[in-house]
Amino acid sequence: MIVFRDPAEIPADFGRTVAAVGKFDGVHAGHRAVFERARQDAQRIGAKTVAVTFDRNPLSVLRPDLCPDDLVSVERKIALLAESGLDAVLVLTFDEQLAARTADDFALSILVDALHVAVVLVGRDFRFGRGGSGTPALLREIGATRDFTVDVIEDVFLDGTDRRVSSSWVRELLAAGDVTLAGAVLGRPVSVRGEVVHGLKRGRELGFPTANLPTRLDDLVPADGIYAGRLVDHTTGSAHPAAISVGTNPTFDDVPERQVEAHVIDRGDIDLYGHDVTVEFAHRLRGMTAFDSLEALIAGIASDVAQARILLGVPAPDPR
Repeated sequence: MIVFRDPAEIPADFGRTVAAVGKFDGVHAGHRAVFERARQDAQRIGAKTVAVTFDRNPLSVLRPDLCPDDLVSVERKIALLAESGLDAVLVLTFDEQLAARTADDFALSILVDALHVAVVLVGRDFRFGRGGSGTPALLREIGATRDFTVDVIEDVFLDGTDRRVSSSWVRELLAAGDVTLAGAVLGRPVSVRGEVVHGLKRGRELGFPTANLPTRLDDLVPADGIYAGRLVDHTTGSAHPAAISVGTNPTFDDVPERQVEAHVIDRGDIDLYGHDVTVEFAHRLRGMTAFDSLEALIAGIASDVAQARILLGVPAPDPR
């Protein structure tokens, strides 16, 4: 996938495009439905698919007091867009200058002049241009004179629910630790990615070594607690079932920042330091607890690993 950071980078001969426009925070199941429609439209007319998005949430400039935490960083969003099978992404710098552009100017300079759009895909609540004056109806008016059509994509609802798929719903679920439902809304497992770093090595001393991720990650981390999931090692191309801890270790109270630690089940000998890994969350086991003794902590961890083993379908180890 080609990444453009400025409309001026798009070649004049890039060709006609089908452009999906939005924040696409988290690249959830609703966004993926938009991209699937874009691919269908592009195949029908022989055009390229492009996502037009922003380097930050526009609210961080327009209303910082109302701006929520991002589900993913812009670089992580680009990686997820690439996985969606798009031909290109245009990442616009959302600053005061872009916010001040009129809706007509945005549509003509970016969509028409730079991208040569044949089809624009937006959500029903999509707004653009100064003061949010641009609407899907205005886009259709512009398209009627500039040779493009507008598809308004209806809300996507998760099977068995009456709530539309949205980034705000994912944030609520992560805050509650419901990684199973959050994964369904995202259309992919809740995950965080980073390079394994050295920690206090307390897990190894307790008999349950862990791979520690950096405290600053590109993905919003779920609520403190214990989870079952897996660790994907991109360095070796392997994947392992894991029991995962998120929090500050209240039993010892010596971890100043929240940290993600993954214990690879039945692989106490594995060395992951410096490896690029993704930790995927499948099930929440419990909240974070401060234990009264070292023995109680070890018993609690052993119980967590046993429960994770059952949920993940990992056979019990051979006692021989």
